[in-house]
Amino acid sequence: MRFRDRRQAGRELAGRLRERQDAGDLPDPLVLALPRGGVAVAAEVAEALGAPLDVLVVRKIGAPRHEEYGVGAMADDGVPVFDEDALRGLGLTRDDLAPVVERERTELVRRERLYRPGRPAPDPSGRTVVVVDDGLATGSTARAALRALRARDPARLVLAVPVASPEGAAALRPETDDLIALHEPAAFMAVGQWYDEFDQLTDEEVLEALRVRRR
Repeated sequence: MRFRDRRQAGRELAGRLRERQDAGDLPDPLVLALPRGGVAVAAEVAEALGAPLDVLVVRKIGAPRHEEYGVGAMADDGVPVFDEDALRGLGLTRDDLAPVVERERTELVRRERLYRPGRPAPDPSGRTVVVVDDGLATGSTARAALRALRARDPARLVLAVPVASPEGAAALRPETDDLIALHEPAAFMAVGQWYDEFDQLTDEEVLEALRVRRR
């Protein structure tokens, strides 16, 4: 149940999605990657489906002084989506997170301009949108992405990942028309534990993957 790297995981995920496409379940697909890690996986998926590839920038909102612990996220619509249970557990309010939200919004805009210079975001209206990431843990970032996309009226909204926590997958199934995860291991601690190579992608690697797919 391990993957060598994101590209190999992408090829395996692409095989599953191609089966769905051949069965007629993925008409007119648009593949949107959650950067940075999801781009390497999504590039393989887009190639297999013969679909355009773009990014949907999402930023995690971390707890103050514990930034790796996500209590929410926001997509390119700039609207924060919070995990209310996590906020209550930490004794935090949305106002407490206002400085974090503004910092992440600034970074979101920077990445949008970097990854899509001078180009509008692709229109998902009426299309099958396949959102791809390298894995699903709590699901906070994917939830923000899915809700932002749902508001843009896709015909079908699919979330596809190589590996997911059972809890994260269960929480996000109501947000999708289909959730595809190759593995949902019970002993899930972090996405990276299921990869032999899990280095962070650079902005340059993201841009190169997008350039190759657009040629």
